[in-house]
Amino acid sequence: MSVKILVVDDEENLRFLYERELLDEGYEIILARDGRECLDMVEQHAPDLIILDIRMPRMDGLEAIGKIIEINKHIPIIINSAYSTYKDDFMSWAADAYVVKSYDLDSLKSTIRDVLEKKHLKK
Repeated sequence: MSVKILVVDDEENLRFLYERELLDEGYEIILARDGRECLDMVEQHAPDLIILDIRMPRMDGLEAIGKIIEINKHIPIIINSAYSTYKDDFMSWAADAYVVKSYDLDSLKSTIRDVLEKKHLKK
């Protein structure tokens, strides 16, 4: 059984890059463009892990975290933002990890492995 990862980012190019790279790692990928779409996907697909941008239209990532926790507080969340300043925001503390965005996904991939290992969801 493969691990199902929900990638939430308003940048189409990044969603495509993450999808391609993470599929190569053997994960099943679900995509969402913003926090509202993210919540729909959480309810429809019950992902094993969420990679979440913060700055998005309609509903930002921090607001989405609060609502994800209401739906299922056991889904690990990795915040993936271009802005390290959000690390100090109280809502970001609810996430399991924080990775600053990069087109080199090595850091994100190793963080995914670490978080899944802690949650006992090894692939």
